Parts: sequence; structure tokens; C-alpha cells
Amino acid sequence: KVGIEIHQQLEGKKLFCNCPTTLRDDAAHFTISRKLRASAGESGKVDVAAMQEQIRDKTFHYQGYHDTNCLVEVDEEPPHEINSENLHTTLQFSKLVKADVSPVIQTMRKTVVDGSNTSGFQRTALISRNGKLKTSLGNVGITNISLEEDSCKIIAEDADSKTYSLDRLGIPLIEIGTAPDIKTPDQCKETAKKLGMLLRSLPGVKRGLGTIRQDVNVSIKGGQRVEIKGAQDLKGIPMLVELEMKRQSELLKIKKELQGVKLNPLKIINLTFLLKKSTSKIISQTIKNKQGVLGIKLKGFSGLIGRELQPNYRIGTELSGRAKVIAGVGGIFHSDELPNYGITEKEVSSINKKLGCTRNDAFILVATEEKCGILALGAVYTRVKELFLGVPKEVRKAKQDGTSSYMRPMPGAARMYPETDVPLIYPETKGIKLPELLESKIKRFQKEFRLSGDLATLVAKSTNVLLFEEIVEKYPQQKPAFIADVLTGMLAEIRRKYKVNTDKLKDDDFRNLFLHLSQNKIHKDIVLDVLIDMAKDKFDLKK
Repeated sequence: KVGIEIHQQLEGKKLFCNCPTTLRDDAAHFTISRKLRASAGESGKVDVAAMQEQIRDKTFHYQGYHDTNCLVEVDEEPPHEINSENLHTTLQFSKLVKADVSPVIQTMRKTVVDGSNTSGFQRTALISRNGKLKTSLGNVGITNISLEEDSCKIIAEDADSKTYSLDRLGIPLIEIGTAPDIKTPDQCKETAKKLGMLLRSLPGVKRGLGTIRQDVNVSIKGGQRVEIKGAQDLKGIPMLVELEMKRQSELLKIKKELQGVKLNPLKIINLTFLLKKSTSKIISQTIKNKQGVLGIKLKGFSGLIGRELQPNYRIGTELSGRAKVIAGVGGIFHSDELPNYGITEKEVSSINKKLGCTRNDAFILVATEEKCGILALGAVYTRVKELFLGVPKEVRKAKQDGTSSYMRPMPGAARMYPETDVPLIYPETKGIKLPELLESKIKRFQKEFRLSGDLATLVAKSTNVLLFEEIVEKYPQQKPAFIADVLTGMLAEIRRKYKVNTDKLKDDDFRNLFLHLSQNKIHKDIVLDVLIDMAKDKFDLKK
């Protein structure tokens, strides 16, 4: 079974303040630092994912800008009322999929203490439920449509801290969650594509790379729901689903194989003195830094740690991923891959003897400071115990090759509690006009403006679609295909061939360009040169 979650950024102002939704890459004007802690939700319990983050005890640094950030984003001022334009866009989408809009909208706080929100929670408002989307394999239910604020953008991370930028924090997002009605990897891709097309039919959504994100939830019979975050590429979604099915299937096979195995209690042993003369670069550097090597025995696990779950992804990779996230270590060594990495057969034999390992047993090593190593091996041991249960419920991060890595435990209802600083909303749904669907727009552009299918699709999906229609109407003497090419293909050519940033071009630049063309002040042949000069802020009509 598969369900997906789509997050689409919206245009205009931020959700709970009047700051612009501009992304920045210039030097920050200020930095603030925080520690965050998990608070209990409405149920009185602390969420497991939030508790894991608190254990990591990181310091968070936030970089901001005086001209595009305010006190709301640094959590020094209460949020303003929810942005009415963003709410209208979300209600439009709800109507498109025939969802039931809630008569009262209550903003909630969702506890998040990984540093991605300065306040320690994300504000989210459930707008509607029970929509549906037609696909080639039947209807896919839409369980929830929410309006929420985007998180900070991560800049850097080390063992003790994370650095974020405040520019993305508070950008409005429509979040759409489907029911687990998707039955095949290809239907998952089709559903994501159709939802994306519907969202891009709305005038209030952002367009372009990074403005839409897909998360995929997968489970197989006997497994558990696993959420995979950050499936950026639509083409890669089927592979992501197939490889998660394979991972869960392999974990269930291992669960069966472990039925006769009794795991030993956790006992962490310091092995530094055995490896003082090791030629392993990692171990010798660790000892040089006055740190050490710790190890644990895993009874009955010989040969299992090297078992492949996905292409080039083994049980050892799974254990290493858990240790990296929980303790911030660089990785682990395990007996199934040794002797290797400069660790000799003689050293392996000494480690086995010290840990009390027989031929059927395995061991795990970690080379780091003692406190960190204890935390890492504790995390590894917890993950090993989960192998006896099959598939753990967890959140994972999508990788480009279709595999995924561990992020955190699956959060639950314990992280939710009401946002008391934002008033209740009683939405008015009458009179909400539906936009022209993207598919209809593409067909209209082909028929009305005689654009090719590819060019019609390109301009309809572009950020300049409204500008295209405006210019076509204002300058009927210009061919629509030429206008469409200027607003799409020509900009791509300037970026690719001339390495010029076209994001600096404003709508008025294009309006002026076509005004000059209509007045015969410039010629069609030099439009590309004019756009390059405009993007560089060097345009001069006299030239």
C-alpha cells in the first residue's frame, strides 16, 4: 500500500507575518542561537521523534535578514492572523478535489525540535478532508488538506550544532495527504503528477525547482508504514517505492531467520588498548586524538550484518545510519566486513577473544570519544533488537539512487497541541471561483495561439504564464509562439549558455521589452542581448 504527501509553496507574503517569501543566498545580517526542548502535546505525552532530537542536545544557529525577516520568525513576537490569500488558494484546491471544508479551522502546533523551527513547533491548520482524485487504477482518496508554514533552510551541521537560514521559515505550504489507495509504484507517480498539475492550475502557487516536495508512505503485508521524505523527482518515485518494498521484504525474511536466535544483553567494551598499533587510518587518528574504540558483541549474527536489503545497502548500512543520526558519529565497523580498512586478521581475532565471540557471533566497533561511542552503540543495539520484530515504523530520507536512509522514529499524535495565539477561522466557501485547469490551459494555448504541444506545456507550467497572456493580448502584432519562447526557452538559453541569472528579470522588464519592440525601438534579432543586459542591470535603449 502506498500513500503520498505533497507540500506546495504558495506565493505572496508569509503565512503569519507580512515578510516576503524571498529566498536569499547573500550574506546574513544577523545570527541568533537557541537550544530547543520537547514539550508534551495535548495528550500529555512527549512525542518519540521530538525526544530523540532532544537527546542529541544540539545548539541551533539562525541566520536572518533585517529587510526580509521579522520578530515572528525569530519567535520574539506572536504570529499575526493567517494570510487570507493563502487560505483562499487552499480553499480553491479543496473545491477542485471535492473535499469537505471544516466549518471551523483551528491552527495547531506540531512539535518539531530538530531546529528547523525557531519556536520548537510548526504551525499547521487542517482546512478540509475526504477529497478524491481520479487515476487510471481508480479513485485515490485525499484524507487531509492543510495550510502550514515551511521550515528553515539548513546551511551547515556538525556534531554539536546546526545552522539554518530564516528566509524559508514561514513560507506558506499546502499539504495534501492521500489515503493508502495507491496499489502500484507507477500509480504513485501518476497520482503525484496529477496532484502537481492541479496545484499548478492555481494562481497563488509558487513555480519552479524546489517549490513542491513529495513524501511517500509505503507498507507491505506484515510490514509497517514507512514515510520516505524528499522524493524530488517524479521519474524516480516508482523506483523509490519498489526499493522500499524490497527493503521491507528482506527485513521480514530476516525476522523469520532470527526466530531461534537469543540476543545477548548490551555490554559495551573498550578495545582501544588492543588497537593501539593499528594501521587503520580511522582508528590510528582516533587514538591520536585521545579518543577510543568501543565494541559490542551480537550473539548469533555472523553473516547477517553484511546482508543486502537494497542495492549497495546492507544491514550494516542500516545500523550505521542509526548511529550517525543518534550520536553524530562518522560510521561503524562490523565483523562481516573485516579484516579490511587497515584492520588485520590478527586484530579481528583479538577483538573476538575480548568480546567473547564464537564463529556464529558478530561484533560492531565505533571509533570516537567515549560518550559519543556509548550513545552510538546503544542506538545500534536498539536497531538490532528491532530486527526481531520486522519492519520498524520510521521516517526515512530519499536518496537519488532510489534507496533511503534513517531520519527519525515515526511521530504520532503526541506532538500536536492547539495554537492559542491564532484565532479560530470560520471559512466562507460560497463564491470561490475555480481556476482553469492546467490541462485545459495547455489545450487552449494550442488551439487559440497555435502553439506546439511542447511550447504550450512549457509556458503553461512556467512562472510567466499570466504575463504571457497579458502580453499576447496587448501586442497582437507579435506572434504568440515568439512571446512564449522569449518567456521560457530564451531564458533557459541565457542561463545555460551565457551563465546569467535571469531571476533578476522583473515582469516590468518584459513589458518594456515588448513595448520597445512594438515601437520599433529594438529589433527581434537582439531580444536575447537586451534580456542579458536587463538581467545584468546594464540595459540602455541608446545602445
